[in-house]
Amino acid sequence: MPPAVAAARAHENPGQALVRPELLAPAGDRQAMTAAVENGADAVYFGLQRYSARARAVNFDGDDLPEVMASLHARGVRGYVAMNTLVFPRELAEIEAALRAVVAAGVDAIIVQDLGMARLAREIAPDLELHASTQMSITDAAGIRMARRLGCARVILARELSLDDIAAIRRESELPVEVFVHGALCVAYSGQCLTSEALGGRSANRGECAQACRMPYEIICDGELRDLGDTKFLLSPQDLAAYDLVPKLIDLGVASLKIEGRLKSAEYVANVTRHYRRAIDAALEGTPRVFSDAEVRDVEMSFSRGFTHGFFDGTNHKEPVRGDRSKKRGVFLGTVVDVDGPRVRVELAGPVKKGDGVVFDGDESSAVPEQGGRVYQVAPAVPSRRGRIDANSNQDLTSGSVDGGLAELAFGRDDIDVRRIRRGQRVWKTDDPELSKRLRATFEGPPHRKVDVDVRVEARPGAPLRVRATTSIGTEAVVETDFALEAADRLGADEGLFREQLGRLGGTIYELRAVEAEVEGAPLVPKSVLNQLRRTLVARLDAAGRAVPTRTVADEPALPALLAAAGSRGAQTAATTDESREIPRLAVLCRTTAQVEAALQCGIRDLYADYQDITRYREAVAAVADTGARLWLATPRIQKPGEANLMRVLAKFGAHGILARHYGGLEFATREGIPWLADFAMNATNALTVELLKSWGAERVTAGFDLGIDQLLDLLGDVPGAALEVVVHHHMPMFHMEHCVFCAFLSPGTDKTNCGRPCDEHEVRLRDRVGAEHRLTADVGCRNTLMHATPQSAAEFLPKLRMRGAGWFRVELLDETAAEAERTLSLYLGALSGRVECRALYRELRAEGRYGVTRGALTLL
Repeated sequence: MPPAVAAARAHENPGQALVRPELLAPAGDRQAMTAAVENGADAVYFGLQRYSARARAVNFDGDDLPEVMASLHARGVRGYVAMNTLVFPRELAEIEAALRAVVAAGVDAIIVQDLGMARLAREIAPDLELHASTQMSITDAAGIRMARRLGCARVILARELSLDDIAAIRRESELPVEVFVHGALCVAYSGQCLTSEALGGRSANRGECAQACRMPYEIICDGELRDLGDTKFLLSPQDLAAYDLVPKLIDLGVASLKIEGRLKSAEYVANVTRHYRRAIDAALEGTPRVFSDAEVRDVEMSFSRGFTHGFFDGTNHKEPVRGDRSKKRGVFLGTVVDVDGPRVRVELAGPVKKGDGVVFDGDESSAVPEQGGRVYQVAPAVPSRRGRIDANSNQDLTSGSVDGGLAELAFGRDDIDVRRIRRGQRVWKTDDPELSKRLRATFEGPPHRKVDVDVRVEARPGAPLRVRATTSIGTEAVVETDFALEAADRLGADEGLFREQLGRLGGTIYELRAVEAEVEGAPLVPKSVLNQLRRTLVARLDAAGRAVPTRTVADEPALPALLAAAGSRGAQTAATTDESREIPRLAVLCRTTAQVEAALQCGIRDLYADYQDITRYREAVAAVADTGARLWLATPRIQKPGEANLMRVLAKFGAHGILARHYGGLEFATREGIPWLADFAMNATNALTVELLKSWGAERVTAGFDLGIDQLLDLLGDVPGAALEVVVHHHMPMFHMEHCVFCAFLSPGTDKTNCGRPCDEHEVRLRDRVGAEHRLTADVGCRNTLMHATPQSAAEFLPKLRMRGAGWFRVELLDETAAEAERTLSLYLGALSGRVECRALYRELRAEGRYGVTRGALTLL
């Protein structure tokens, strides 16, 4: 960065260190990785064939990891392995082996979601860099502090943050932050989406997202279907594109700008990486780049559901989700004006060429279906004097391309049924073979991106010839002859000779930049000697660039000691509390005071309040007073900058404790000496995570909802039952979203300041493709949660869970009346006491008889 620019930026941002941001690109396979490197990525991130949040990507196996890292380091590119899934108990030993392999291969950092995995990695290799995944749902400085406590060197922030939020986080913390700037957006907070489990029987937190957000939904408002016209995809966001925000992100001190797309093609990676490379470089030079319409179209062509800033500009619930489509559409090409025989006339909004792929908007349920095909011929068309539109080419469509205005398109035989094309239909360009060819040329063939080399030559008669090379990526090598140079009879070697011979680096990854020659006398240096030295120099630079960094690695397996600590901590808790009893206790989560009173009537002595209107928590506190029961108030699942005061509000209600669902909640409760429980949102799926949360002060830890029954039983084998609470009845909380469906589709407003709060006035459900109606709720922060229509019950497994030592069970109520709540709780209390047959209980309640996921890892016992 030029000094003048740096000084100006420092003046604008006093006290904030300026950073040159890393450009971080995705690599779903080797070709995509090459595309990222050749088009200017500073670092790439990729997954292994296991433990990656993109299980559908090709990914990399452990055998090729050393070579992958060596090739990246030789080009000065860092490589991060995404191990950002939750870990089940029986996988911990495999995870330790995988972590050791990652360290041995020279991986620069791992991206982690699982708290237990982070703990294990620290024990194995204390100096392995950890990056806290966006799957950790870190949205404020409290989350940053938690990540630092884990030993993370960087935090990947949640995509729901605005620029102002990021600025606030940067002011309160020093840990480097990474943000997504381009690619697909999840409608739910990453790490907090349980929809794939609830609807598809698989876990998004295990890399198997079912893309349920891309499906159509209908709004049922107060029991009536709300007509939204063509708006069907209520939960499908457009794609993030923040190329024009790069200068602002740099000013905020963001350390890494990340491109999403491990499931995308190499052409996509090349296209998006090269554009963001230009944007970053221009911003650092003080001349921010404004992309032309043609450049934006090029980026859109690789993949686009429509571009948005997401939440960077702040909250506008009309913006991220359009609702009229959910899949890639490419670039808007124009509108159909007329159809003449086999030809379609289009008013163009952008250029079209012979060979381009196009699609006509339509609806499969109507007489105008969606159709697509390749443009076989194209030519300009103009209105005739009679008002009709005529081709300019005497009906011979051979021009090959049209940039704008009216155009006639012809298609291959049987590609398009033009009889079903209608005036007014929108047309989209979905493929551009010429662009794809240009993009492939950037990463196919010999290396295009070179490593600059500066050399210093020392030459004088009577001494060996010595050459030192220093590269732009920081590697060095020295070579010298094994003999002394002789004096030349006439002209000796000079800088020109050295530049000519040492600069012959074709076929390598290097390019000569500068030559400094210290020549005394007239040394005789044959070209053959320089050629041999150059080859040796290149080999040594390669070796230096591909060298594996030295790290401290534990000699003995780290897992046994950590598991022993988890078991001993739980045993100590059980020995010092009344929770060591053999008969498990039942806790109940209530969402109304009527439910609280019903639970008390049933004899429940541990209750959780989770109200949409938190001012009504005082009613719950009053209901529990003098009953001997304990009331815990649930925090929201997300806390953003400026929202920490809510924790003080909760504390003032005077309940017994806090049910913590975000890092700020557990931090506040610990600091204030308030008892707290770790809820499901902490994603505890193994003993190391449970032990870590217990060590931070949790009285109990809720088992993560990604566990299947087999994994849950395994977890109970690793930790004493008193440490763990198992939710045995609940409506699965599927999507948890910053996107407010109430505001987006039931209000003329754009955010909580002007929406009129339809969430307080209406009962809303979203009907999916199979007719299930899922309850939509809003919390105090106006974040929405979609609750599964059917409750899930683990009643069938209660005997096995009790046999394994489970000490705490939980029932979560949703919208049950007091009578319904009493009936539900009586059945579960009866099952726990042996008075009610467990396998029949879920049928009695019309619940789904399962626990957690049903695909792969789960076996119903």
